[in-house]
Amino acid sequence: MKKLLVILVLGLLAGSVNAADFSGTWRIELPRRGGVMLRTYFVLQQNGATLDGKVVINDGVDLPLRRVELKDNEAAFSVDWGTHYRLRFAGDQLDVTISYDEKNHEEAVARRAPEADSRPPAVIALPALATVPANGLALTPPMGWNSWNHFGDKIDDQIVRDAADAMVSSGMAAAGYQYVNMDDCWEGSRDAQGNIVPNTKFPDMKALADYVHARGLKLGIYSSPGPRTCGGYLGSYGHEEQDAKTYAAWGIDYLKYDWCSAGRVYPDAQLQAGYQKMGVALQRSGRPIVYSLCEYGMGDVWKWGPQVGGNLWRTTGDIQDNWKSMAEIGFNQGRLAAYAAPGHWNDPDMLEIGNGGMTATEYRTHFSLWCLLAAPLMAGNDLRQMSPETLAILTNREVIALDQDVLGKQAERILGRAGLEVWVKPLQDGGRAIGVFNRTEAEQAANFTWAEFGLSGQPKAVRDLWTHLDLEPAALGFSGQVPAHGVLLLRIK
Repeated sequence: MKKLLVILVLGLLAGSVNAADFSGTWRIELPRRGGVMLRTYFVLQQNGATLDGKVVINDGVDLPLRRVELKDNEAAFSVDWGTHYRLRFAGDQLDVTISYDEKNHEEAVARRAPEADSRPPAVIALPALATVPANGLALTPPMGWNSWNHFGDKIDDQIVRDAADAMVSSGMAAAGYQYVNMDDCWEGSRDAQGNIVPNTKFPDMKALADYVHARGLKLGIYSSPGPRTCGGYLGSYGHEEQDAKTYAAWGIDYLKYDWCSAGRVYPDAQLQAGYQKMGVALQRSGRPIVYSLCEYGMGDVWKWGPQVGGNLWRTTGDIQDNWKSMAEIGFNQGRLAAYAAPGHWNDPDMLEIGNGGMTATEYRTHFSLWCLLAAPLMAGNDLRQMSPETLAILTNREVIALDQDVLGKQAERILGRAGLEVWVKPLQDGGRAIGVFNRTEAEQAANFTWAEFGLSGQPKAVRDLWTHLDLEPAALGFSGQVPAHGVLLLRIK
């Protein structure tokens, strides 16, 4: 009798385990501001007490799962830069908790869906490679603002209008900033003719462009060569010429084109052809539109960016608002100096100045380095709420003049010693811009001969671009103090 009871109990337990079958394709739909619904798929295969498969996030990227353990009919795992999922089996659905960080999470229900729904669309053949003529734009690095670093998916029509107003009233426009750029999360749907329609956060894109233009500024927008953007909104896949003409009709002046889900339909070997397709479409649109390639430096984009009509191209992954991220990106750009020229710029990503993750000293280093690199200057903070210190950094015209120098040369590192680095940028007037950077945690003395600065002798004049003081050049060389994570930025004649 006892043996029979044991068999019955074990049978019930086995039946309970088998009933919790996670295998199959499950879909969650997540509502977002603007009336947009984003989808994520879990394509799962249960093997006893573990799961294998993948997560298809917002139809845009496939992330693999390997041997995720099941416990009490639950599975927990992290994907996508730290996003954490907890799946709880509940019969005909999965109850899902999505945690983005310690404070932000949301609940959702995943229901079974056909596996085919999670697949990328059919591949559309790309045209053969050919050189796209230069568009004559961005002869100096573009300057402006981009919504992503501060606002992310919270961007809307009013924020863009406020940014335009603040760019003018703060003096940033007078200092050279002119592009007001919407990043991801503006897209809505396509109408019956296939034309892209903004979501409800942007009720009238043409009126928004007119508002920005009336302030003497230009409007930028964002899309992807793939079916979805990084945020899961509609990309331009299969609608490149149609979207380019729509942007032109709205009055768009700048396009940031982000690879994102294009990797689901195109192999990396077709990066160039994918970007060329939109480059051609923009030039056929009937409006001059600056073309910004955002593919994180894949495929040595700096070697072919100009051939696809690009004015600038990302050379790196996304920047974060901290010293480590900024320094790793910025101080590794010198190797690309040969590829910077008027109309064609290396882009180490947007500025973080004013977002609060670095000190004022570190932000001055950030701005100095980007200007020496002849990088695009896209502020990424809230322009409506800037401290005097943040505004002073972003509008230092003497430093901006280095970035906007018409010779179009990028600085290179010529010397590194004991945590100090010397970067030199040739200028149109025959002078030099010299940055002495301290990458250590303590203040350091900077003592260099003029030869170590790449000069043949004592210069005629030395200008400190942060103190705005003319310095008396000594006969043998330069001496100064550089704070921890700080910079001495000099203009030499």
